[in-house]
Amino acid sequence: MSVASHLIEPRPNPMPTARINWWHGLFGTPLNAVLTLLTVLFILAVVPPFVQWAVLDATWVGTAQDCSVRTGACWAFIAEKARFITFGFYPPELHWRPALTIAILLTLLSASALPRFWTPWLLVAWIAGLVVSVVLLAGLGTGLPVNSSQWGGFTVTVLVWVVCFGAAFPFAVLLALARQSTLGGVRILAVLFIELMRGIPMVAILYVAMLLLPMAIPGGQLFDKLARAMLVIALFWSAYLAEVVRAGLQAIPRGQTEAARSLGFGYWRAMMLVVLPQALRLVIPGVVNLAIGFLLATSLLTVIGIFDLLNAARNSATDPRWLGFYDEAYVAVASVYFLFCSIGSRYSLWLEKRLSPTAQRPS
Repeated sequence: MSVASHLIEPRPNPMPTARINWWHGLFGTPLNAVLTLLTVLFILAVVPPFVQWAVLDATWVGTAQDCSVRTGACWAFIAEKARFITFGFYPPELHWRPALTIAILLTLLSASALPRFWTPWLLVAWIAGLVVSVVLLAGLGTGLPVNSSQWGGFTVTVLVWVVCFGAAFPFAVLLALARQSTLGGVRILAVLFIELMRGIPMVAILYVAMLLLPMAIPGGQLFDKLARAMLVIALFWSAYLAEVVRAGLQAIPRGQTEAARSLGFGYWRAMMLVVLPQALRLVIPGVVNLAIGFLLATSLLTVIGIFDLLNAARNSATDPRWLGFYDEAYVAVASVYFLFCSIGSRYSLWLEKRLSPTAQRPS
């Protein structure tokens, strides 16, 4: 055996270390052991009965009478009301319009999640997609117009979420820059707007849009209820987004700006090309967290009579033919929310790694 072979140390096996860490995390201390046992007992007490109710004893097809003879969930109710939960009061013969709108918005959202599509053409695609979506839902120029009061369900939830959050983001960036501005007037106005919006509940903002905004406009009307709600919601969430973006801006060393200015960059070029890309990368978790929270907050639209996903599901259970199946309605809606939130959470982790300075780029 050569001398060199004695100098080569064997690679440590990571498996024992991982198992030790795993075991220590569960039972390493008395408190961890108690929490682990309580968690196991909770799972054993909750999961088997839920599986029994949701799967084993469930009624998957049939009528309300078929569900009444079984003790499990009535998923036949969800199948019967799926169109109403998805499209609200939209005319049934025109359901292809909101279905196509959902497909367009989710496709644009998926494309926007991939850095390879981050080009000026993506902005053009978003503008075109939103215009097409509004034309489809309203039926403009088709001879079969549909009032926005008939829009509802999952369609409205996706529309409000995507449009309002997308509109709030660029305004939030401007607010964050204004709050750090050396111009006293601009900074004070930005601070007042942000603190005012963050100090008022979203429900109150919605009531302002419904009750006070029309009274402030000559003639008493500005535009329809859904449009007013989307306007104030975008302004409301821009204040929260602005604080997240400002946190990223403060984390960038001043030397980055000074280096850009020394290369001849003006203020806006330095911000757009040097500072903001780094700042936004740092606040990816915060932005995604707000996006998830905003999706859940769309359920507050019910207070002003807009049939979002949750409100449509709840009203489905008031149908005399399917009266009282609230548990199934809430479980179905919760599953949709959980699916979107889980995808957003995993996407946040992936994007952080993808945009990390130490990430390996394909050659």
